[in-house]
Amino acid sequence: MKVDLFDFELPNERIALRPVRPRDAARMLLVEGDTAPFRDCGVRDLPKLLRRGDVLVFNDTRVIPAQLEGRRGEARIGATLHKRVDLRRWQAFIRNAKRLKPGDRVEFGGGVEAVAEERLPDGSFVLAFAGEEPVEVLLERAGRMPLPPYIAGKRETDAQDREDYQTMFAAEDGAVAAPTASLHFTPRLVAALDEAGVGREMLTLHVGAGTFLPVKADDTDDHAMHSEWGRIEPEVAERLNAAREAGGRIIAVGTTSLRLLESATGEDGEIRPFAGDTDIFITPGYTFRAVDGLMTNFHLPKSTLMMLVSALMGRERMMAAYAHAIANEYRFYSYGDSSLLLP
Repeated sequence: MKVDLFDFELPNERIALRPVRPRDAARMLLVEGDTAPFRDCGVRDLPKLLRRGDVLVFNDTRVIPAQLEGRRGEARIGATLHKRVDLRRWQAFIRNAKRLKPGDRVEFGGGVEAVAEERLPDGSFVLAFAGEEPVEVLLERAGRMPLPPYIAGKRETDAQDREDYQTMFAAEDGAVAAPTASLHFTPRLVAALDEAGVGREMLTLHVGAGTFLPVKADDTDDHAMHSEWGRIEPEVAERLNAAREAGGRIIAVGTTSLRLLESATGEDGEIRPFAGDTDIFITPGYTFRAVDGLMTNFHLPKSTLMMLVSALMGRERMMAAYAHAIANEYRFYSYGDSSLLLP
């Protein structure tokens, strides 16, 4: 499909630069079926919009301070880590990469140094961090939270972002972008969902910086999807399959949860344990196997995530939903409002 089919105009003032407070006070657009009128709801309405026996599936990845600023001699070098290679090495997108070559050492401050070991075909580098301290400790000392470019380009990252850009479920270090659909959840909302009989399960998908890369191809067939590492435990897969057999719906909270669930599900519709990389690219025409719905924020035009929600609900339906959201002043992107998509 032509990438331009997923384009739309978004007024600049609709991009949220900070989350609402409290988190569960965000708005939520309900898009249900092919023809039902759009409903302007709030995230706090979620317990009433779901059924007893439904299961929400969250991503428990934790965002690490993966943006680094350093120097190679007199040259300023920026690095955004996006995928772990091993205990001491990470793939990283490099700013001012023309000033860096394999073998160069970059000093990031705070006693944090790394060697640029290899330039990869996509232009990124493998950085090998010096010393014996865990890389996570080094990043806490020298790194910044990796806010999306559409926020970082408008204001400085600050201490508040360390809290705001982390979900209440964050447990497994490794993401360089937040699973932002889960940013809306609070202990109060989770308690209300428990009371309503809505279940919840956790999986892990370490979101990479590739999620922010633009689709440069003219046709979706020519786009190379970034890969990310994920895990679904055997007992989680077993409970999800049992919930579906009992008539419950599996609702992914965020496109990251959805992509991993679909990667782990066979043609028979059974969700299987999973541990490894996924580069699944979901576009219209895809047959969903694992999920019955999706809670997600509003995505960038011509992005892989806009294509994913269009695959779930239909392109024209989603374009109409986004036009409604813009006209009704919903807040867009990572710190913005939510939508609940129920095919």
